[in-house]
Amino acid sequence: MPIRPHQVQAVPKPLVEGLEKLRQDLDIPEDFSPEVHDAALHAARHPRLPRLDRTDLDFVTVDPEGSRDLDQAVFIEATEPGFTVWYANADVAAFVSPGDPIDLEAHARGQTLYGPHQRTPLHPPELSEDAASLLENETRPAVLWRLTLDATGHQTARTVQRALIRSRAQLTYREVQDALDHGTASESLQLLKTVGQLREHIEHERGGVSLQIPEQEVETSNGEWHIVHRSALPVEGWNAQISLLTGMAAAEIMLEAAVGLLRTLPPADAASLRKLRETAKALRIEWPPEMDYPEFVRTLDPERPDHAAMLYSCTLLFRGAGYLAFNGQTPENSQHAALATHYAHVTAPLRRLVDRYASEVCLALCAGELVPEWVTDALPQLPKEMESSNRKASAYERGIVNMVETLMLSPHVGQEFTGTVVEVDETGEKGRFIIRNPAVEASIKGTDLPLGQEIRVRLVEADTANAQSRFELVEAIDGAASYSAASSAAASVGSTSTTER
Repeated sequence: MPIRPHQVQAVPKPLVEGLEKLRQDLDIPEDFSPEVHDAALHAARHPRLPRLDRTDLDFVTVDPEGSRDLDQAVFIEATEPGFTVWYANADVAAFVSPGDPIDLEAHARGQTLYGPHQRTPLHPPELSEDAASLLENETRPAVLWRLTLDATGHQTARTVQRALIRSRAQLTYREVQDALDHGTASESLQLLKTVGQLREHIEHERGGVSLQIPEQEVETSNGEWHIVHRSALPVEGWNAQISLLTGMAAAEIMLEAAVGLLRTLPPADAASLRKLRETAKALRIEWPPEMDYPEFVRTLDPERPDHAAMLYSCTLLFRGAGYLAFNGQTPENSQHAALATHYAHVTAPLRRLVDRYASEVCLALCAGELVPEWVTDALPQLPKEMESSNRKASAYERGIVNMVETLMLSPHVGQEFTGTVVEVDETGEKGRFIIRNPAVEASIKGTDLPLGQEIRVRLVEADTANAQSRFELVEAIDGAASYSAASSAAASVGSTSTTER
């Protein structure tokens, strides 16, 4: 559930107490200490700048509207016999030194947390939103990837080095999508679409898969907060493919040298796949025996209630993502199952701690140098630090959504809504359902809950202070086939969000 607001918004009065309690319960800091701010101001005035100048490259950034922590810029050119992808990431190590106050605080935080009312950044705003951010028309130190692709989009060469770059424009996803749709996009952005589509095709061939489930997203406007189900624009997928391409290149570099840090996801077990096939059968969705899981997922339409329930059931396979550090020996079980390849996080160093370290490994290896000792010393504890940070981020985002849901629902206690059952436990009596408008995901109890079918529910309670809403089942919609999880063994229990790659 991404929370990247257009701008930080004032908190509606009914949420003030709950948001403050959530912050205290999760031990989320309000600000940086004066020592960290002072260190950031000094670092911003005295960066370690690289000698290589690549300000000649026409980079742009593509981000959600209102973003200030810009750590990715892209420029793509057509070259014989294919493409050259230049991908610049903010160079955090140009400003942060091992063991300094900024570094110690970043290890305590792990990643940036986003709320409609505030950002809790990984690095002080003097860096993350200013001196280190790849802002429009500003010369910045960057970790610059050069990725060579053939005409089909397959990588043929890769390297990374430090360089000065200059972004020509700060663009939003909507601006780029509109420019592409109307034929007014620059050649580089047109190639972003071309390469992005080629890489999506390669992902399909490789057996990778993405679950296209509309996500709950907090929107703020005119002092009001509400939640919508938002589907990603095509350009967001193409842009993500460039980041994924870079992460795969980084993983290759580190695996060849047997030192580094990978993002991993274990493969699905046979029992989980059997359960998914049973779910498809219960929902009367055709899944031919010869069709593998990734191909089947790509046939699903999230706008159809039965397919939406199937997609939510598929999240069963997207659990257990983590990080794997290694030094001196190539690790086993090191693939990312959803991507069907090896992968590393290197493209968001302003917002995620681990990316700085993986980037430093790749920079050293590509320069033919030893990986710095401060990096290898930190590798063993980084997976635990990131696991703790990810748990906190998930709890924070879920807590905010729950509060905004109850705020939206509070005037409607006693009213009935139509929703789709997307999860049912093994008893068939507990599940989760989705209401499209307002965009709500909630728990429900009943007898033989009809997975994948529509139901009528009544809102019984909406307690904004405690972020709790309660619904009761009124009836299954007439005409819907009532296949329960209990009778079909098609249970789907757990998270209703796609994996964080």
